[in-house]
This record gives sequence, C-alpha cells and structure tokens, in this order.
Amino acid sequence: MSSRFSATLPLLAALTFSLLPSVHAHSNGMDMSMDGSMDLAAGQMLTYLHFTPGDIVLFYGWVPSSKGAMVGACIGLFLFALIERWIGACRSVMEAHWRTRAQIVQADRINLPTGSGKKTAFPSGRIRDTLTLRNAPPFIPAHDIARGVLHAAQVAIQFAFMLIVMSFQVGFIMSIIIGLSVGETLFGRFASHASLH
Repeated sequence: MSSRFSATLPLLAALTFSLLPSVHAHSNGMDMSMDGSMDLAAGQMLTYLHFTPGDIVLFYGWVPSSKGAMVGACIGLFLFALIERWIGACRSVMEAHWRTRAQIVQADRINLPTGSGKKTAFPSGRIRDTLTLRNAPPFIPAHDIARGVLHAAQVAIQFAFMLIVMSFQVGFIMSIIIGLSVGETLFGRFASHASLH
C-alpha cells in the first residue's frame, strides 16, 4: 500500500505544479489598499462616519445627492424601520395566537377516542405522550409557513439595515435608530402583551 502511495505522490506533485501558473490574482484595475475612499460608479464610499451626500442606499437608483434627497432618504429609512418593528409585533401577536391554536389541536388529538368500542378517558400511549417532554407542537402548515414568511421578511429588512449602516452615513444610521426606537415605542406593547398570554 505504501509503494502505491509513493508512486502517486510524484504524479500529484507534478499535477499541482502544472496548475500553479493558472492560479494567480488579477488586479482587475482595483486598488485594494484601504487607506482612502473607494471609487464607485456613483461616487466614493467613505470608510469613516460622515454626513456627506452621494452614498448608495441599497440600489444604484437610490443615491441621494442633494440635501432634499438626503432628507427624503432619511424619512424613507425611518419609515422602513417602523415597518420592521411592526412586522416584529405582528409576529409576536401571531405567535401567541398560533401557540393557543396548537395547544387546542394537541388537546383534541389527545382526547380522540380509541379505535376499540370501549371508551377510556386516556389511552395509555397518549398519557405517556402528554407526560413526556418529547411532545412537540404539531406542524400546522397555515401557521408554520406564515411564521417562516414573516421571519424571512424581518431578516431581509435587518440585512438591508446592515448594508445601509455599512455606508457609514450618519444620517442614514440615525434615521434607522430613531425609526426602530419609535417603532418599538408604538408596537412594542403588542409584542410584550402577546408574550404574557
């Protein structure tokens, strides 16, 4: 076995060295130094906190370059943050509703009569299922698919916020923070009330 390995080792080394020239980095005209700002098609990306207009907000079509456009972009981001908190509150309220509905479905399954003509209060297998912690809530497609869609929407908005914050534009960052704060003030009570039930 070791002679077979030692015979293939030179072949493997020759193949590796023959492919080595094809693997090299191209500059593609990009300066990879991080000392200054990065040139983009629509302007420059500053790598420090700033208030200057001209940063891309998620899309090339949304590049506020005047003071009025910056105010409009900040208002849009504020409203976007409110929507994110509203979706979070809707999720919490729906989770409480779904939890109650799942408990009802689970209780109905436990109380079903057995196949025999004799009616018992609790069949032995169902007693074991109710007493053990291995009893998970049932999969209800109407609940679980909607839960997944709401979660995906909320995560997509949060990733968009991350990309916007990475522009280092202080106006955008403050708009998102204030929007999330106001949204939590407006909709947070629904989420906390839903978790109490």
